[in-house]
Amino acid sequence: MSRYWSKVVDGLTPYVPGEQPKLPKLIKLNTNENPYGPSPRALAALRAEVGDTLRLYPDPDCDSLKQSIAAFHKLKPAQVFVSNGSDEVLAHTFLALLKHEQPVLFPDITYSFYPVYCGLYGIEHKQVPLTESFEIRVDDYLTPNGGIIFPNPNAPTGRPLALSEIERLLRANAGSVVVVDEAYVDFGAESAVGLVERYPQLLVVHSLSKSRSLAGLRVGYALGHGELIEALHRVKDSFNSYPLDRFALAGAAAAMEDRAYFEETCAKVVATRTRLVTGLESLGFDVLPSAANFIFAQHGKQGGAELAARLRQRSIIVRHFNNPPRIAPFLRITVGTDAQCEALIGALRAILA
Repeated sequence: MSRYWSKVVDGLTPYVPGEQPKLPKLIKLNTNENPYGPSPRALAALRAEVGDTLRLYPDPDCDSLKQSIAAFHKLKPAQVFVSNGSDEVLAHTFLALLKHEQPVLFPDITYSFYPVYCGLYGIEHKQVPLTESFEIRVDDYLTPNGGIIFPNPNAPTGRPLALSEIERLLRANAGSVVVVDEAYVDFGAESAVGLVERYPQLLVVHSLSKSRSLAGLRVGYALGHGELIEALHRVKDSFNSYPLDRFALAGAAAAMEDRAYFEETCAKVVATRTRLVTGLESLGFDVLPSAANFIFAQHGKQGGAELAARLRQRSIIVRHFNNPPRIAPFLRITVGTDAQCEALIGALRAILA
């Protein structure tokens, strides 16, 4: 511990993001980036933003982007909150809506930023074990709590939770906020956005990093009842009154408005995912059902760490998690292009031979 550190900093275990290696001719399948570029309309909007107006602050209320998001989801702009990537949306959510006397509940195998936020803000939490088949079981969350949060589909497993089960959870949990983190929902899961009008305790979080190919722009948003959105704004305005720059506002709005490109690229990823799963199963992998742009797979005869290391020797990067030990045999593999996934299958075939 440095003598200048606060006690909070000394006790933190920071989140470790996926590696961004600088290797030549790399097939990068470790951070769930979209293999297809952003919408041409988004790129045009970014180029148009270059000019003298960059000397001025951006719109602190992000009105044009909120209108585009609201129109896409058939909601009102007052039901939309935007910020620097869904990670910052989640950070504000933990402080604004999930810090209570009762512990916040989330799965024991899930997005590893959740316990980091709890440590940062001093939030009591309880990790709820997934089932033997790595599923979220709603009955396990029907206990007193200070809030509930989970990704749908879950990460890193990719398994989705049915919308009917999410609604059952909401009906049984009216006293605290339920956050559904839908970073990967556009690749095959059922979105809970349609439930926002009926359940004032529901907050749905989205990202433009995955299905809209804008990971480099850092834009995320939340959808919910006005009371929840106001709480997020109170935290945001106490932290950073200008959350998104002019480029992010322009590019994100254009991406939200280009529905055709969004649907086309999502369909491509889903089709490639199907072929990837078939290829992996033919090599002896057990692949969990995925509704995300990644799959979670283990091989019966080769450990996850060993496979990840041997793939790296062939300039193919996938994600391996040592903790918790239950998932150590697995690899999380981003769905790339058809050519990238074929190269992966070829490399695995050679390794396993």
